[in-house]
Amino acid sequence: MDVLAVASDLGRVAAQVTAEGEPALFQVNLFWVIVSALNFIVFFALIWTFAFKPVSRMLDERRDRIEQGLKDAEQARRDRENAEAERVATLAEARKEANDILARAQRLAQETRDTDIAATRAELDRMRERATDEIEAEKQRAIGELRAEVADLALAAASRVVGESMTDERQRRLVSEFLAASTQDGDARN
Repeated sequence: MDVLAVASDLGRVAAQVTAEGEPALFQVNLFWVIVSALNFIVFFALIWTFAFKPVSRMLDERRDRIEQGLKDAEQARRDRENAEAERVATLAEARKEANDILARAQRLAQETRDTDIAATRAELDRMRERATDEIEAEKQRAIGELRAEVADLALAAASRVVGESMTDERQRRLVSEFLAASTQDGDARN
């Protein structure tokens, strides 16, 4: 209301100035001021309704989309960091498992090699013992054959020297005594 009072005062002053006869350089027409003010208010209401509200709603939506995009980008960054950490952890785990498998394989290979070497040594020892036993048996057989030949030769020589024939039992007893004596002499020399 103060605006209207001021405007009406200005109108009175303007009317007095025009009534005095001097032409007024500046005149205020209250009717046109009110019409212009109403036009401004109506225009502002229309602009607010049809322009500012949609624009502000569009700006709010855009701000929300930008904020959501920033949140999504931050989440993607965290997911990427987590994926990288998981990849590194998985890679480290895979390396560890590979090293464990390699160590087990090397240990198994060493154990197999040791087992094979032990089996080979045992087989060599058995073969050596068998060869030693065969050599000893062959030696005993050769000694037995040699004794038999020596006994036959000794009997033949003794029968020529004695000139009489000996009984089979007597011959065997003499040969056994001779061989026992020669074996004891051979053992004493060794």
